[in-house]
Amino acid sequence: MIDKRVASAAEAVADIFDGASVMIGGFGEAGSPIELIHALIDHGATNLTTISNNCGSGEVGLAALLKAGRVSKVICSFPRTANSTVFPELYRSGRTKLELVPQGTLAERIRAGGAGIPAFYTPSAVGTPLAEGKECREFGGRKYLLEHGLRADFSLIKGRVADTHGNVLYNKTARNFAPIMAMAAKVTIVQVAEVVEPGQLDPESIVTPGIFVDRVVAIANPAHESELVEAGASYP
Repeated sequence: MIDKRVASAAEAVADIFDGASVMIGGFGEAGSPIELIHALIDHGATNLTTISNNCGSGEVGLAALLKAGRVSKVICSFPRTANSTVFPELYRSGRTKLELVPQGTLAERIRAGGAGIPAFYTPSAVGTPLAEGKECREFGGRKYLLEHGLRADFSLIKGRVADTHGNVLYNKTARNFAPIMAMAAKVTIVQVAEVVEPGQLDPESIVTPGIFVDRVVAIANPAHESELVEAGASYP
């Protein structure tokens, strides 16, 4: 079996290219791969399309990637949150485009993409501005919109522990979008606090099988977004 460990976050993201689409895990702070995002900023790839639940907080992590001017389009559910100081100005100035997607629809679009399902119908957003330009059909007397599955060139996600084969466990709800993003990307990169040898993880407990993971990098003491924001930190 292939040993999927890489030596550093910088090495893990080194082949992310200009114009790539990148899924980024996390539900606010929970499960946000801060170190991988910061390594991507250092790497310098630009004109990215990011797919995520939100647009980050303060000036670290995902928000820092946006502030650095590396993202041309965001596909997300919550572009503005309590500590969202970067994206609103980028959007108003036209420097970053937004595709707003209801959260359940976003999750299902990612899941469908990973499962090889090109499109599906959902009643979410019917009769709202988000329905504009989308095919609408009626089933059982109710209207539904056609939504397309989402795939990406790369996904950046955060786990609690992985083995060298790429099997991943998460810290409770910090898993959020990570398992489906791992399935929906051509290249999945995972940061974890600990990497163990094969056989040390209970196979019945594994959430993301190694077949969906391409690289694993150990980050022993990962940063917490809320702590960085509270301290007024910014990156770089």
